[in-house]
Amino acid sequence: MASSPTAAATAAAPAAPYGMVAEFAGPTELVQAADALRRAGYRRFDTHSPFPIHGISRAMGIRRSRVPWVVLGGGLTGGSGALLLQWWIHAVDYRLVISGKPYFSLPAFIPVMFELTVLLAAFGAVGGILIFNLLPMLYHPLLRHERFARVTSDGFFVSIEALDPRFDAQRTRQLLESVGGTQITVLEP
Repeated sequence: MASSPTAAATAAAPAAPYGMVAEFAGPTELVQAADALRRAGYRRFDTHSPFPIHGISRAMGIRRSRVPWVVLGGGLTGGSGALLLQWWIHAVDYRLVISGKPYFSLPAFIPVMFELTVLLAAFGAVGGILIFNLLPMLYHPLLRHERFARVTSDGFFVSIEALDPRFDAQRTRQLLESVGGTQITVLEP
């Protein structure tokens, strides 16, 4: 049985690349490359180095994290939820005078409020980190790049995703070469 011409054309068509990766000589060159990419209008790129580099976030144009807002929301939800629950139970639903205390006794409610504030803030921190960092990511195309293993010892890399609106293989390669990039490679998915 012969296969259809469209199925053969689809199977033979090369897959779109994931992006491009370039290696740099050191941290200074990496910061300069990140700044040049940001000024050129690239937004979907990342830098990789064996240690944190001062100023790389500013060079890449990275905004402040949204995780603290998620933690604050979790903490406020936990504290106010605990207060509301205890108030409802003691002052509305099951009114009972215990040891002459008033129905709404804030000092007695504080330990539970504190615990739920901390618990939901911690859940917010862990959940926010996982969601905003797209974790767990069990595979990344950079892992197949043979030189990328050096990133844990002495390698400095920039990777640009093909999904970036400014990505064009030829122009991106020229830009990376102009800012000192070497070993420029197109990454397959």
